[in-house]
Amino acid sequence: MTTYGTGSRILVTGGAGLVGSHLVDALLAKGCDVTAVDNFSTGSRANLESHERLTVVEADVTEGLPVGDEPFDAVLHFACPASPVDFETLPVEILRVDSVGTLHVLDRALADGARFLMASTSEVYGDPLVHPQPESYWGNVNPIGIRSCYDEAKRFSEAAVAAYHRHKGLDAAIVRIFNTYGPRMRPDDGRVIPNFISQALAGEPLTVYGDGSQTRSLCYVDDLVNGLVLLLESGEYGPVNLGTEYELTVGEMAEVILRLTGSPSKVEYTDRPSDDPERRRPDLTAARTLLGYEPQVHYEAGLKATIDDFAARRAAGELTSA
Repeated sequence: MTTYGTGSRILVTGGAGLVGSHLVDALLAKGCDVTAVDNFSTGSRANLESHERLTVVEADVTEGLPVGDEPFDAVLHFACPASPVDFETLPVEILRVDSVGTLHVLDRALADGARFLMASTSEVYGDPLVHPQPESYWGNVNPIGIRSCYDEAKRFSEAAVAAYHRHKGLDAAIVRIFNTYGPRMRPDDGRVIPNFISQALAGEPLTVYGDGSQTRSLCYVDDLVNGLVLLLESGEYGPVNLGTEYELTVGEMAEVILRLTGSPSKVEYTDRPSDDPERRRPDLTAARTLLGYEPQVHYEAGLKATIDDFAARRAAGELTSA
C-alpha cells in the first residue's frame, strides 16, 4: 500500500473531464503535484482551477505524452469521450484513445516505474444477462452496435493493462466505473441526468427513452473519487467495480428531478436507443472487501448539488437549454 501526498507526482489523462477534474482536485488536496493532460474535445478548461501544484497540458494522448522526462509516481488514464452522443459523433476518436492512447500511457507508466490506474467502465458488461454485475462476469456486448466503439475500446484497454501487468510487471489497477453524475457534467452529453436537469430548468419536456422502466445505479462523483483514491493507494489490481447499489428507474429519476427543480415540465416518451442496457447495478463486494469502499451521498442530495451547479452555470450564461 502506498499513500500519495506531498511530493508525489501524478499524471491524469482526461483531467478536464467530469471524473478527471474532480480526481485532480482530490489529489491536489492531498498535497500531490498533478499534471493534467486533455485535448479539450469533451473536457472543459473551466473544470480546472489554477493551482500552484497543477500543470495543464493540452495534448492528444494518441499522439504521445509531451510532459517532460521527470518520472511520475502514478499515471491515471481517464482520457476518453464517454457519453452517448460521443458514440455517434466521435467513434474513431474513442477507439484510438483507448487503444493507441492507452498503449502510450502504459509505456510511460512502465518507463517511470509508476503505479497505473485504468478507468474502465460498466459498459464492458454491455446489456448484462447477470444482475447485479460482479467483476467475474464477461459481459453481453454487441461488437458492432452503436455503443461498440466505447464498449470494445474499454475492453481492449483492460486487455492491454492485463498484458503489461502480467508480462512486463507493471504495477497496475483497473476500475470499472458505473453511472456517475455531479457538478461539471456536460449538459449536452446525452446521459439521462444532464438531459433531465437541462430540460427541467428550461421548462422543456423531459425526454424518457422507452417506457422509463430501465434502471441505473447513480453514483455521486465525490463517492467515486473516494473509491478511486482508495484503489490507487491499495496496491490491488482488480478489476474493481465502483458505483452504488441503489437502483432507480429512469421514470423515477424524472420524477425526482422535476420535484427538486420545481419545474412545470411534463414527461415525453420516445423510442429507446439501440443496445441501451435494461438494468445496470454493480456488485460492490470486491470494493468493500479490498478497499473498504462505501458510497455516502444519497441520490437526492447528489442530484440537488448537481441541479444547483447547472442552475448557476445557466444563470451565468454558460449553459443553454438541452
